[in-house]
Amino acid sequence: MIEMINVYKKYPNGIVAANGINVEIEQGEFLYVVGPSGAGKSTFIKMMYREERPTSGEIIINGTNLAKLKASRVPYLRRQIGVVFQDFKLLPKLNVYENVAYALEVIEEAPSVIRTRVMEVLELVGLKHKARMFPTELSGGEQQRVSIARSIVNTPKLVIADEPTGNLDPETSWEIMNIFEEINARGTTIIMATHNREIVNTIKHRVIAIEGGLITRDDARGDYGYEG
Repeated sequence: MIEMINVYKKYPNGIVAANGINVEIEQGEFLYVVGPSGAGKSTFIKMMYREERPTSGEIIINGTNLAKLKASRVPYLRRQIGVVFQDFKLLPKLNVYENVAYALEVIEEAPSVIRTRVMEVLELVGLKHKARMFPTELSGGEQQRVSIARSIVNTPKLVIADEPTGNLDPETSWEIMNIFEEINARGTTIIMATHNREIVNTIKHRVIAIEGGLITRDDARGDYGYEG
């Protein structure tokens, strides 16, 4: 599903965030991306949805070479990818239902489809009963659930999560992971950058470690592997 071929990324300040990355990720995998701060994890995942462009190399997702993708086609690429952020990025003036529905409205989905699909994903994340509440009325864990619902409402084949439990307490983090497990069990590929050692060591999946812009470890069912 995803292939990176000799990918380099050098920022204008001289920092090299990707230093010749080669990796393949299959449809339906659950992949943790781990490594120390500043290692290149965020750049690694941002290049997958064209938030960042590689300096050189190829990134192929579902047959599309992102390095050659025209800027006008990027929104269409992102319709196929769900992204979950550490800080939720919800629209404060929209309620829960409207935040999730927005992802379908921008692609001009039929209103009847929007209503059905939004309520389905809100039920999946356990927030159907809070559909009319606003982000400020929700806990951090509930806001992250809304973010996840928004990321999957258009049934993407790939969900990318950047430190999705980073701002949450341990109990809530496990609840969020259970949702990701359910999404993955339905066939969606999950790529999750995380510093949460306990989650990685308990819920076993493939682990890629990045240090200095290089993949230093790729274990089919690995541990977190860092003390810090």
